[in-house]
Order: sequence, then C-alpha cells, then structure tokens
Amino acid sequence: MTETKMSKEEQIGFHKGSIATLAKEREELVKMVRIVEQLMQLHIKNLKDLGVDLEAEAKKIQEQLNKKQSVNDLAEKL
Repeated sequence: MTETKMSKEEQIGFHKGSIATLAKEREELVKMVRIVEQLMQLHIKNLKDLGVDLEAEAKKIQEQLNKKQSVNDLAEKL
C-alpha cells in the first residue's frame, strides 16, 4: 500500500479551508437558532395573552417528572 503524504503547505491549506467552511456553517446555525428563538418568543407571548400560565404548567410537568423518577428509583431498589 502506498500512502500519499501532503506537504506542509497542503496541510495548512486544507485546515484553513476547513475552518473557513465550518465558520460559515456556524454562522448559518446561529441564524437558525435566532429564528427559532424569535418564533418561540412569539408563541410564548400569544399563550400568555390567552391566559396560559406557562410557569405553572412547567412546574406541573416538573412535578410529574419528579414523581416518575421517584417511582423508577423505588423500582430499581426492589
């Protein structure tokens, strides 16, 4: 088997190109996260305007998860 080796300059170019590509990908990902966050905030605002108490709902869900975890912990001990 023969293995071709890249010169130092080729390796540097490869890594620089990779960083440039990944930086662009990261920029696009940040844009997506911003859009998702804006949409979530709009839905949260609309739910609050409709009288939905999101904090109370989140607390109720957390309590349900805690109960489920307690049951799972108990079952593991048996």
